[in-house]
Order: sequence, then structure tokens, then C-alpha cells
Amino acid sequence: MKKIKIAGVPEHFNLPWHLCIENGEFEKTGIDLQWSDIPEGTGKMCQMLHDGDTDIAVILTDGIVKDIVGGNPSSIVQVYVETPLLWGIHVAANSKYKSLSDLENTKVAISRYGSGSHLMAYVNAQNQNWNAQTLQFEIVNTIDGAVESLINGTADYFMWEHFMTKPLVDKGIFRRVGDCPTPWPCFVIAVRNEFLEANKQTVALILEIINRTTTEFKDIPSIDRMLASKYNQKLPDIQEWLQCTNWSQRPLEEKVLNKIQNQLFDLKIIDKKSTFAEIVKAV
Repeated sequence: MKKIKIAGVPEHFNLPWHLCIENGEFEKTGIDLQWSDIPEGTGKMCQMLHDGDTDIAVILTDGIVKDIVGGNPSSIVQVYVETPLLWGIHVAANSKYKSLSDLENTKVAISRYGSGSHLMAYVNAQNQNWNAQTLQFEIVNTIDGAVESLINGTADYFMWEHFMTKPLVDKGIFRRVGDCPTPWPCFVIAVRNEFLEANKQTVALILEIINRTTTEFKDIPSIDRMLASKYNQKLPDIQEWLQCTNWSQRPLEEKVLNKIQNQLFDLKIIDKKSTFAEIVKAV
């Protein structure tokens, strides 16, 4: 049995992986795929790939592109979710800020530098014609940290996936003042280069197994109820999320990578661009 470490966020996007693991689909092929939930998100997973603490990560596209350009010895092997991620923009329920425009020149809570919550703050600032270079950040690590920070006023707003954060809105802890979709496919599968070079066939087999499941995922009987129960969501919210979410079984295209790098470069998030061959590897 070949032991392989994989990391991802504890969110509804990743249920296909858990179903494959629980059904023994990797095990049948001699793969012991060990999943780690990473509530801190993409910044933490970039660090884990860099340090060899995980072999594979299901990770936000913009975050891993930035990190590979910055020297992370990893590669993107496939797009995992091709639709955009809808980032909700949240304030504390009792915040004095009533609209998105009120948040210019305030402090944004982020899970960590290099995370989606960090990078999307720049995208949102650009969308609003704010000066993105004057953004102020407060590191909060997790959603729980963001709740604490917004309530005690050490940060003013927090960007996180719309549907995963909705229970906090429904409970009157957060108030959503807007949404900001990613201008690119939201999740990719990234692999450490050292591991990939030594295990190309195994990685290809892992992709084959997960792709089979994601192709059929929406057709699983009562999948909406399973998701709602497992991720503490209301059934209508999960049904809406399923309608606007599409998984992918294809590699990242060069034109899409160019768009991502160009935008990250324009926002001064990266100071150089890498080639397609340096970022994307075929298996």
C-alpha cells in the first residue's frame, strides 16, 4: 500500500474526495490516500507543499500560481472546480459599515498572507476602484478567528466563500455587504514536483478515480441532503450552490493561466511571470 498525503479545505467542494476514500476506491488500487483538513486554507497548504508536509493539495488557483511563481517547487496537474468561487464580503452584524463602498480604507481580516482571502481582497479593491496598494490586513487564521476579529474590532471585513459563511449570516453573527467572484476557475490540484516526478502513474491514477466521481457527483441520489447535513447548510442553499458549481476533469489551459498571471502582476501580487511549463505539468 502506497501512503500519499493530500490536503484540502473542510468545505463542500471536497466531498467527492471523502466519498472516494470512504468507499475504498483508492485502497483498491494500492493507494493509502491520507486526507488532512486545512481550515487555514490556501496559504497554509502552499507552505505544506513547500515544506513536504503534503504531497498533493486541492487548492485555490490564484494562491498556488502566486506561490509557484515565488519559488514553490510544485505544479498544477489539473483544474478541480472550473466555476468561479463566490467570495462573500462580510462585516460584523452590528458593524457601522452598511455597504461595500463604506469599506474603502478599512482593515480586512485574512487567514494568512498568500491565501485566497488575502489575494481576493486585491481583486475586490480593483473592482471597486480602490487603491489596492493601501490595503491593511489582520491575520486571523480561520473563520473562527475572523468572527472574533470582526466582533472585537481588530478587523472590519472578511472575505470567505459565500455558502460556507452563510450560516454565520443566518445566525446574525456576520452581515454580508457584497459578493466578489473569482475571475478564473477556483480550485486546482497541485502536486510537489519531487513527488510527481517519482510517482507520475500514481498521480494519474488518483486523478482518474476522483474524476470519475466528480463527473457523476451531482447525480448521486440525495447528494444535496448529504451535503447540507455534513456541512451545516440549509437545503435550499446547497441546491443553489450545486447549480452554480461545476467540477472539472481537464488540465489548466495556457490562456487561463496567462489571464491569472496578468491580473496578479497588474495588482502587484507577483513581480514576475513564469512560463506555462514551469507551472503546469501533464500526467
